[in-house]
Amino acid sequence: MTDKHNQYDRYEMASRDEIAAVQLQRLQQTLRQVYHNVPHYRQAFDQAGVHPDDLKQLNDLAKFPFTSKKDLRDSYPFGLFAVPRNQVARIHASSGTTGKPTVVGYTKSDLDVWAEVVARSIRAAGGRAGDMVHVAYGYGLFTGGLGAHYGAERLGCTVIPMSGGQSERQIQLITDFQPRIIMCTPSYMLNLIEEFTRQGLDARQSSLEIGIFGAEIWTNPMRQEIEAKAKLDAVDIYGLSEVIGPGVASECVESKDGPVIWEDHFYPEIIDPESGKVLPDGAAGELVFTSLTKQAMPIIRYRTRDLTRLLPPTARSMRRMDKITGRSDDMLIIRGVNVFPSQIEELILRLPALSPHYLLVVSRDGHLDGLEVRVEPHQTLPDGTQLAAELAAELEHLIKNLIGVTARVAVQPVGSIERTTMGKAKRVLDLRKMG
Repeated sequence: MTDKHNQYDRYEMASRDEIAAVQLQRLQQTLRQVYHNVPHYRQAFDQAGVHPDDLKQLNDLAKFPFTSKKDLRDSYPFGLFAVPRNQVARIHASSGTTGKPTVVGYTKSDLDVWAEVVARSIRAAGGRAGDMVHVAYGYGLFTGGLGAHYGAERLGCTVIPMSGGQSERQIQLITDFQPRIIMCTPSYMLNLIEEFTRQGLDARQSSLEIGIFGAEIWTNPMRQEIEAKAKLDAVDIYGLSEVIGPGVASECVESKDGPVIWEDHFYPEIIDPESGKVLPDGAAGELVFTSLTKQAMPIIRYRTRDLTRLLPPTARSMRRMDKITGRSDDMLIIRGVNVFPSQIEELILRLPALSPHYLLVVSRDGHLDGLEVRVEPHQTLPDGTQLAAELAAELEHLIKNLIGVTARVAVQPVGSIERTTMGKAKRVLDLRKMG
């Protein structure tokens, strides 16, 4: 493992000129790959009047068109794959806005790169070979659990593949197995701290020394609360399935000043969300990523909709990203699950008795996010009817099974949800921003 660690150091401490040279070579190769193998990109490049050969220097990338989540939906399921399907070793998916998931694919080489960047992230957080890692991200189509799992194994760690939920058992295993590192969402870590207390235990006395938290927006005050209550170092890991999964960027434990982007694999840009113009480092805007080493599904100038800014290097020679401050679209992140109002609307409209008037109320339930969906029937329901309860239960079931988030549905009287006569209807009431 020593040689592998030296390799991490070599890449992470390379000069800016060395990093730029690697990026340019890999970017030119990626653009040629998608142009020749992905009809969507060939058409998009041709329509924009650009060709892969037009990329002579890194800032030439601004000439190329963006990729949006809509492009992924329109290409469902495998239209953006750049290799034959039989060369795809694994498929992951995240919830989409129309009931169909956003699909991503990985070759064996892609899985190797993914494990490598997550291993690099864990090492930057202070993890080392031989450490025991408790993974409480969800496993399955969601990239969190398996991404963390294989990255920890790549580093030489011992993995506890607990997945999410079953908080009482989580505490039992942490107490019995004595892991040094935990990987989960920050809000779930706060939930686990409460479970320690409920069981008469002190989270500060546990074996955990490092928490690697991601999959949702969290603040430095939340970091401070976790560190105080659990007596560990809390670091931020960033990723999204469209780019690769967790491990696109991660904080260094010695600085804790924003996730370092692993720029030899992912090329970042910040753009003005309205004009699409590339902004200089330090300016706030929307984060855009281009993959540099992916084979199965390279992504070109993907609009993440995350609002942040690029910061100069500190602990590593690669640039950092600031904490995510919000979204440039209407996506909500509820307990690590991406939720669009349009997803909920589609499911509401599956039930003929319900009208299209609705309101999503997002709140903080203890340390976890709560989602209430307020809906109206088309017609006033008879007093004492069971229909309202049945409609609520059916919609809750649809949301849980098709989107993957638990919601409470409240069937309101006809006309009780605020209407708008001009502009965009108010669909979301986010009480988290008011606290």
